[in-house]
Amino acid sequence: MKKVINYVANKKEWEEAQTKEFNKLNKKVKFDGFRLGKAPRAMVEKKYGADILIDAANSLIDKEYRRILFEDKIIPILDPKIELVKSSKEELEVNFTLITEPEVKLGKYKDLGIKKDAVKVTKEEIKDRIDATLKEYAELVIKDSGKVEKGDIAIIDYEGFKDGVAFDGGKGENYSLEIGSNTFIPGFEDGIIGMQKDEEKDLKLTFPEDYGVDELNGQEVVFKVKVNEIKRRELPELDKDFFDDLGLEDINTKEEYEAKIKDDIKKEKERKAENDYVDKLFAKAVSNMECEIDDEIVEAEANEMYKNMIDRMQAQGIEEDLYLKYADTTKEDIISHLKENALKRLQNSYLLQAIIKEEKIEVSDKELEEEVNGIATEYNITKEEVIKELGGKENIRYDLMIRKAIDILKGNE
Repeated sequence: MKKVINYVANKKEWEEAQTKEFNKLNKKVKFDGFRLGKAPRAMVEKKYGADILIDAANSLIDKEYRRILFEDKIIPILDPKIELVKSSKEELEVNFTLITEPEVKLGKYKDLGIKKDAVKVTKEEIKDRIDATLKEYAELVIKDSGKVEKGDIAIIDYEGFKDGVAFDGGKGENYSLEIGSNTFIPGFEDGIIGMQKDEEKDLKLTFPEDYGVDELNGQEVVFKVKVNEIKRRELPELDKDFFDDLGLEDINTKEEYEAKIKDDIKKEKERKAENDYVDKLFAKAVSNMECEIDDEIVEAEANEMYKNMIDRMQAQGIEEDLYLKYADTTKEDIISHLKENALKRLQNSYLLQAIIKEEKIEVSDKELEEEVNGIATEYNITKEEVIKELGGKENIRYDLMIRKAIDILKGNE
């Protein structure tokens, strides 16, 4: 919520503020022919008049801002915007623009008629997950004879020509190409199927119209290809040795492994279904409430999200300038794109705070203690470490209040 407060300094107060700043300055500056602090005021003001006005204005602005905070009891959530309307030796007028928490009027937030999606795991999903794991742990074995087949790894030299002239980016040596990965343009990998080691071949192909390189879009080209080596994946057996390699010492049979994979997929789907369910509840409850969030708050939240993103990257050794360069973007563009998520986060936060207030949600010391003990046991750390890592007891208490508010949203109160 935006509040604009106009402040006009009374004449006596403004004169006294200037005199105070003049006296402070006169004790520091030296004028020829005068002892320190004894120069005429007119002489000092002629040289330092602007500085005196600025310091006097800042003094009164700080004083008025403290009065707004403690007497008017207005609590801004962002730094105030201060506009100097008038400033001369005779008068001072200032506008304070303060952004406070928006007013929230809750609409319907219970019994929203939203159901959680049912979760089902198919045999195909289990097979696909197991096949992917086997492929990840497969051993690449050289095929001394035979031809390239789908799924093989062909080690190739290649060079592309358009109208008999080699084009940029169309050459590679000893390139490992998985046949069927669709890494190259359509027809390239299919053209290699059936080739033998040391065989050379010309592939006449056409680049897609939307390839993304003007001189190649929709153009006919010839790739000269040589197969240097052929490798195939030798998949491991679904046996005890393989399960042990995966760190699954309790798994002994294929059936037990399939049951575990099914359980893993089910838990993943349940987490997603839960997250989707809560997102829909938030969206519905937010659409029912009245809450105007100032653009400045959204901008500040987007900036905070950007800062957190950069902090995470720097923790991984990636500097901000390097990331922006290789992502071919700017800080301003990223923040602009973050604003939609920032608004959503703020709306959800204000919704939960309003529910906490409406439902008079509290967390007892006993509940807080049980939460801390539970986390300490789960992660095998001390209660003091839990409290420190989570930012103190009141942060933990607030998190528990948020969880209770979400439970009410879900109808689990």
